[in-house]
Amino acid sequence: MGKPPRLRTYSSPPAKTPPPLSPAAVRLRPRDYVEWKTLRRWGKLPYWELEPPGYLLRLARESAGLTQQELARRLGSSQQAVAQAERWNSNPTASFMRRWATECDRTLQIRVV
Repeated sequence: MGKPPRLRTYSSPPAKTPPPLSPAAVRLRPRDYVEWKTLRRWGKLPYWELEPPGYLLRLARESAGLTQQELARRLGSSQQAVAQAERWNSNPTASFMRRWATECDRTLQIRVV
């Protein structure tokens, strides 16, 4: 009969770990949207704050010139749901973000690197 087939194994490449943060660099509270938007425009955001989903959704809505109420009507949801999705610590689903992007005339790209 012969030998059984040898199983192939995959090991991921070693993760690049960022340098440890100094205690002074760790924020106890998230930035407010205006501060985040300004630092992002200036290119001064730390690497760990680059893409909070809620703030990116708000940025897309504002650039489309929509109010929360208008976007909620287009999405078939409430203004409160839109406001909640735009928070720093929101956790929207991929399908919700795709619908949001479509209504704001944007495309959604999700990458796993």
